[in-house]
Amino acid sequence: MMTLRSAQVIRHVHFEDLGTFAVPLRRTGYEIEYRDVGTADFLDFAPDAPDLVVVLGGPIGVYEDQAYPFLQREIDVLAARLETGRPTLGICLGAQLIARASGAPVFPSGIKEIGFEPISLSEAGRVSPLRHLGGVPMLHWHGDTYDLPAGATLLASTSKTVQQAFSIGSTILGLQFHPEAETGAAFERWLVGHACELAAANVDIGKLRDDAAQFGASLATAAGTMMTAWLEQLHAA
Repeated sequence: MMTLRSAQVIRHVHFEDLGTFAVPLRRTGYEIEYRDVGTADFLDFAPDAPDLVVVLGGPIGVYEDQAYPFLQREIDVLAARLETGRPTLGICLGAQLIARASGAPVFPSGIKEIGFEPISLSEAGRVSPLRHLGGVPMLHWHGDTYDLPAGATLLASTSKTVQQAFSIGSTILGLQFHPEAETGAAFERWLVGHACELAAANVDIGKLRDDAAQFGASLATAAGTMMTAWLEQLHAA
């Protein structure tokens, strides 16, 4: 009988969920519990208690903690967890929060990188679980970036953004892009939820939708394989 592991998932907006990562997590024996921002007790767990903490994306900046005070609470929880080295995954805003909790600055990049483009893997990335994402167009959706945290290893970049993925040891992973995004009917939630941002950035929504349909199947397959490999790496450690 499989022993269940706990995965606490911090979710900032409802439509940015685990997506394609949910199946490999459950298949590997994780019991998933979402912790939704806006719920008073969403951070009421001991930082070192969960077997895995996942921090998802959201349309705000890490540096906007005066407007969104809960961000500092997240940073404090993550800083305490990172000290233990317990498995932690951050996606987009989540990766930026991990970077900030590690002492690295997070700041506007000056561009909006929204759309599908393959990532360029570093030498370290090519021997990491991210190797399964090579050559597959990934969904990018951000306007912020960060400096590589001290002690971290750069895993991936794109033509517009150097910092696309990093690891700290074998248990901490930050992904600036969105391999978890589901690109079928669920993708409409992203388009509606980010309508103001898309309009301000003059993004062609029809092309973005068409690209999601074209690349969705290969993205989902690669993302599931990558996530499974990362979980296997965690459990082998």
